[in-house]
Amino acid sequence: MKIGFFSPYIPKHFGGGEKHFFDVAQELASEHAVWIAVPVSSSEELQSYKQAYESFLGRKLHPAITFVQSPFYGGGFLEKTLWTRQFDYFYYVTDGSLFFSLAKKNNLHIQIPLILDKSSLLERLKLRNWQIKNTNSEFTKKLVEKYWKTSIDVVNYPMIVIPTRIPAKKEKIILHVGRFFRQLHAKRQDVLVAIFKELLTRHPRRTKGWKLVFIGTVEDEDYFKELLEQAKGLPIEFIRDASHAQLQQLYKKAQIYWHATGYEVSEEKHPEKVEHFGITTAEAMSYGVVPIVLGKGGQVEVVGSLGKEVLWKSKEECLAITAGILKDEKYRKKLAVQARIEVKKFSKEAFTARVKEMV
Repeated sequence: MKIGFFSPYIPKHFGGGEKHFFDVAQELASEHAVWIAVPVSSSEELQSYKQAYESFLGRKLHPAITFVQSPFYGGGFLEKTLWTRQFDYFYYVTDGSLFFSLAKKNNLHIQIPLILDKSSLLERLKLRNWQIKNTNSEFTKKLVEKYWKTSIDVVNYPMIVIPTRIPAKKEKIILHVGRFFRQLHAKRQDVLVAIFKELLTRHPRRTKGWKLVFIGTVEDEDYFKELLEQAKGLPIEFIRDASHAQLQQLYKKAQIYWHATGYEVSEEKHPEKVEHFGITTAEAMSYGVVPIVLGKGGQVEVVGSLGKEVLWKSKEECLAITAGILKDEKYRKKLAVQARIEVKKFSKEAFTARVKEMV
């Protein structure tokens, strides 16, 4: 088949949603021709987009994946609609907006649980145009079905490549992976810096030799500067624009993974501001890193059976859980083994089966 892919977040963003987007494209490219729609006017720009995402993903993209200029960026309604007619299958990552596609089969991927009114006749017709609808988590599915008044066919969890072996000896590292920005589902690194500072003050013996490492792309320079100032004098390291290989090395070394997206946010009123899934949490778990994460949104699904042992709602709870794990190495190793088992539901084999189900 000839399959079209479009995401309004490509080529500006490099996060979990984009990893999921290209994982689906890679899977389908093994048997079909895949076109990625981008706003480009020269072959040099096409190549630069491809290289940027290959660097981000840490692997080459399949030869059957082609970046192509499309009318989705600045084109008119008729031009956009007619452009989709050439495809047997069209995969669209929505930012909440909908359009009509003339492809033979259309797949709507919803990764943000936006509370939107889709009750108008035009919106109902647009929704019907997308024969297949899928989300990235049960959390997103539940919210979309409730507010958009439509059924979700498949929950296509992001894929996690689970390493066969992990280092037996790890370092005294608490890790956080996420972009530095304030908007929408901000990763709240500021909250984690405050918690770490308090942890050092209350438990100087247990935290001796430990450091907190942040890794991620900087999208808000002012926010990043504020974090640097907040962390001054503390054993906190910031790594911006790291390679995939660097990220993997940190997963191998770290013992604990922290995440605070959605802190002090009501997931009922603002579900879009909590973690919709939590790819980095799942990736860390696959390396035997114990997740200590905010118990909201998709994170609850990711940690699964670890449940209350690692989920927190307040700074005090995060402090208590972390301090308990730092105190008991045997307990930490037990949770690390459990984490590795839990993420098998996100394996490549499970992912391949779900993609085939969608197509």
